Parts: sequence; C-alpha cells; structure tokens
Amino acid sequence: MTTVDAGVGARGGPRTAVAPGERGATRIADRVVAKIAAQAARERLGDQSARTASPHAAVVVHHGTVHVRLHLELDYPCDIGARCADVRRHVASRVRALVGMEVPEVAVHVERLHLTPAHGAAQGRTR
Repeated sequence: MTTVDAGVGARGGPRTAVAPGERGATRIADRVVAKIAAQAARERLGDQSARTASPHAAVVVHHGTVHVRLHLELDYPCDIGARCADVRRHVASRVRALVGMEVPEVAVHVERLHLTPAHGAAQGRTR
C-alpha cells in the first residue's frame, strides 16, 4: 500500500511514503558497535581511566544480537567482581539503547590491576 504525500519530490513529482515493511534496513558496522561498547566502559570506569589504558572491545554481531568482549585495566584495591558487573550492566544497557540490538553477553577480561597511589604510599611502596 502506497500513500501519496502532498509535498513534491526531488524530480517535481509527488512524494510517496513507503510502508515500514518495505523500507530498507540500517546496518551498523561491527567496529562502530565495538567503539560504542568501549566508550560505555570508559563512561562507567570514570576518573580511573586517566591512570589506566583505555578499554578495548571486540564484538560479534549476529541476527540482531551483540556479544561483547571487553579488555580493561582496573585500579586496585577495589571489589573487582562488583566493578566488572557494574561495567557489564552499563555496557549492555548503552549498546542496547544506542544500537537497538540485544546484548545477551558482555565478557569482561581484566588485563591489569594498578595499585592506587594513596594505597601504595600507605604500604610503604614507591612504585
């Protein structure tokens, strides 16, 4: 079913509206989804990211679902499990909101722990 709009198209003829089921699809590149996931992780890690390497994300997109693998560094001491769970939830939420795909899995790999300067000094460590 095609409906005619009262406006005029680019060639001077009437514009027609295409039914949603007949429109094309928007494809978001995997690397864009990976960048969104990495940025979401940076958002959640907050001020610590100045002392650590930026999070890196790899994704697998298949039939409207995204599986994310995050590699990040954390300040220590912290509750590593709770911190990873918080990052996992935030990344899944942001990717779902911005890309419109389901995120059934966000795997977080902690590559390195950085001793916070205040904690290290309290323990008598210089480096």
